[in-house]
Amino acid sequence: MRTSYIAIIAALSVAPGVHAQEVDAVELGTLTLEAESDQTLVQDGYVGSSGRQATRVDTAIQDVPQAISIVTQDQIEDQRPRTLLESLSYSSGVGVTNFGFDTRYDAIYLRGFSAYYNGLFRDGLRQVNGPSAWYRNEPFTFEGAAVLKGPSSALYGVSGAGGIVNVVSKRPKDERYRELQLTTGSENRKELAFDFSGPLDEEGRLSYRLTGISRNADTPLEGYSDDLNLIAPALTYKLTDQTTVTILGEYADAVVGSTAVYHNSSYGVASDFYVGDPEYNDFENTQWRLGYEIEHEVNNNLILRQKLRYSHVDADMRFSGVYPSGSGLSRYWGHYVEQSENLVVDTMVEARFDTGSWQHTMVAGVDVSRTSYDADYALGYVSALETDALTLPYYGGQEMDQVGIYLHDQMVNGPFSVFLSGRYDQVDLTTFDAAQVGSDTSHDGFSGRVGVSYMMNPNLSLFGNVSSSFVPTTGLIYTDPTDPLSSRAADPTRGLQKEVGVKYQLPGTDSLISLSVFDIQQEDGVVFQNVDPTVFGGLNQIQVPYDLRSRGLELEGQFNYDNGLRLIGSYTYLDMEIEAGTAGTVGKKLSATPEHAASLWAFYEPQQGALKGFGFGAGLRYVGESWGDDQNSFKNGDAFFADLALTYDFGQIGYDGLGLQVNVKNIFDETGQNCSGGFCYRQEGRTATATLNYRF
Repeated sequence: MRTSYIAIIAALSVAPGVHAQEVDAVELGTLTLEAESDQTLVQDGYVGSSGRQATRVDTAIQDVPQAISIVTQDQIEDQRPRTLLESLSYSSGVGVTNFGFDTRYDAIYLRGFSAYYNGLFRDGLRQVNGPSAWYRNEPFTFEGAAVLKGPSSALYGVSGAGGIVNVVSKRPKDERYRELQLTTGSENRKELAFDFSGPLDEEGRLSYRLTGISRNADTPLEGYSDDLNLIAPALTYKLTDQTTVTILGEYADAVVGSTAVYHNSSYGVASDFYVGDPEYNDFENTQWRLGYEIEHEVNNNLILRQKLRYSHVDADMRFSGVYPSGSGLSRYWGHYVEQSENLVVDTMVEARFDTGSWQHTMVAGVDVSRTSYDADYALGYVSALETDALTLPYYGGQEMDQVGIYLHDQMVNGPFSVFLSGRYDQVDLTTFDAAQVGSDTSHDGFSGRVGVSYMMNPNLSLFGNVSSSFVPTTGLIYTDPTDPLSSRAADPTRGLQKEVGVKYQLPGTDSLISLSVFDIQQEDGVVFQNVDPTVFGGLNQIQVPYDLRSRGLELEGQFNYDNGLRLIGSYTYLDMEIEAGTAGTVGKKLSATPEHAASLWAFYEPQQGALKGFGFGAGLRYVGESWGDDQNSFKNGDAFFADLALTYDFGQIGYDGLGLQVNVKNIFDETGQNCSGGFCYRQEGRTATATLNYRF
């Protein structure tokens, strides 16, 4: 198969005359085509310099009084992450190993708090996940991601105390761009990806982008696939010099395994027995989204913007598990179907004006969304065939209507920057039980932020902030983890953060170093707790209410050097305490939350000599010890994960735009367990991929 890939690429690039012309036009071995559009996130190498992700308006990252991690397009290309989790694995304060190997969901933790239900955003609009119908974010379809640390509800509305992840979709480019990728690798991985963009008319007013993926792959788990077919079109039309419309869409059909669980042979021990049934192990996730962004510049000081997106997810899970029966184990089979949809509209105005010596950038807006999910579920103990033939009864659902009004003012006076943000949200929820009887609840709340930044010199700034969060919880919580009848709609979760820090750019370099110290208190939060599936109708985990306090320190740096070296490094210290929870947990540390975590990744492309054209990447991640359950009765050991990358640019021998890349993840083959809430999961072992990439 690899030989055929090379033949295809060669066939696309066998015009010697064309190659000769291109060699004369540009220096050999340099990358002349960049994938990022720089429309809403300006980046260079591994350093994100400015964007709209933190404040909804174009702002330099160094000037924002908040800790922010940026994952750039170049970092994504060098590391070749397969999931959003892997994309964020080298960022400080981000937890991605809580549930071991599991490609079904982007189960992200920020500063110890779960962010996967209400902390995932795409292009500034929230993606609210249902219990199992989650939106997938393929790294090849985005050009960067911004992690906003700490409460961000003051601008973005309902979101958790740990922060949000804002994924930036690939957007149309003004210049022609073509890219083809052919990938093979371990576990029979075969993938074709393409990315085309450029103007559609001579005036350059209409431009497009079309991104697609077709993948067929296995995983280390028997019967657990990693298949995907995806197409993501985008159009940008400049109606006038002042008005621009961008349309962003995506359709994706993914099939992965329905369970990634290993049998826990005893409390705190994950055995080598994978509980999935290879013949009944499909999780089909079909999703699509369509939306637009309109920007109208009234004058130099007034801009109107509106964003809208409708998204829909169909999740169909055929899964299996085991339960104790006599002296051995017996098997059950489940069939779960869920539909989730989300409509969100955000309308805002940006105004710039002065009051005395203060320069203001003010944003005011209204954010409206409607989210719902419905689930059907059946469980059988006879056979997979018998379960598959069952009529699926209604299991539960929820509808949520949210309206938010926000105001943000960025005030600059010399070296001082003051950010004031406030938002009021009204949320109406209707929660349906298995009898389709709905119970109505309403919540409203104010969230705010006060941030101050002082630039001591052009390279060094100090910052501090106080910010709060407000978010209603999706799904049900159980006040008694032994009683399936104790479920109820959750109260909204509220958080308050105090943070101070420093941002520094090494003089004469393209870099950004951030250091922050934070204290976050969260009330009425939820965590997952493992339960007996025979008591809870096949469910292995449920949500239970917790109050949590997170205190810690984060250090992170991104660097680009003129000699071809790109570097990122991070360190996190985290103290996560349970202030209110289930029996035996109060005063203990939250499970699967390591006190210490660190990472370092470097990528080097020699600029001259015999190795010019090659690229060498290496990374090491350390995840420290943590508790395996919330009663702190046993510990998870620490672990090291190492990654390698090797690239070659065939432009050095006359084939401009053609490259080969090999990535090896978890080179030490770390497959140890990690336990959360008393249940233990296993990490994925070593994997490798080889990619032929052609840009033209």
